[in-house]
Amino acid sequence: MAKILVVDDEEKIREMIRKYAEHEGYEVTCASNGAEAVRIFETGQFDAVVMDVMMPEMDGYEALKKMRETRDVHCIFLTALGQEYDRIHGFDVGGEDYVTKPFSLKELMMRIRVILKRENAASTTISVGDMIIDEDAHTVTIEGKRVDLPNKEYELLLYLVKNRGNALTRSAILSKIWGYEYDSDDRTLDTHMKLLRKDLGDYGKYITTIRGVGYRFEKEIQS
Repeated sequence: MAKILVVDDEEKIREMIRKYAEHEGYEVTCASNGAEAVRIFETGQFDAVVMDVMMPEMDGYEALKKMRETRDVHCIFLTALGQEYDRIHGFDVGGEDYVTKPFSLKELMMRIRVILKRENAASTTISVGDMIIDEDAHTVTIEGKRVDLPNKEYELLLYLVKNRGNALTRSAILSKIWGYEYDSDDRTLDTHMKLLRKDLGDYGKYITTIRGVGYRFEKEIQS
């Protein structure tokens, strides 16, 4: 049974999510603010966190950063904020998805199921120039230096590299990485690609935008 930590300063929302998630078969623990969530997280094991952003004592962004100092965890941000900067900041601190209030509980559960999926394919080590992706360790190193990528950025990089030289459509990427289609005006994919390019440094230039199609990781790497 997957364990979920639900963090929101509104009791009504916490209880609504808790009841629905428990009905779906999850074990749920709740926290009313970011500081309390960090304390609970440090003493328990959780598969995913549903995190509000605007909370007293410690906001959701800071709370997730504190949690990731202990160990990595899947996170969906739940907030009334909807500007691009807020989404970018949420992804930058390690959030994998972003749900804007008001929201559908059914959709939230679906998004939780998606991020908890695990691929059963055999793991391998992939080398691209001086970049090494170790699927067993879930790590990326460039010129021997570890590059810490949030989960979604890692999954994007792995999918792009496994299909090097091929043009991947936006819909194919969204279906593979998120498991469902976003609305046409949602810039989630573009935001993640922007952050991935930044985190990869010089290797970010090998992710090419194909206008009207999607993205491609170039096959030829200059040494």
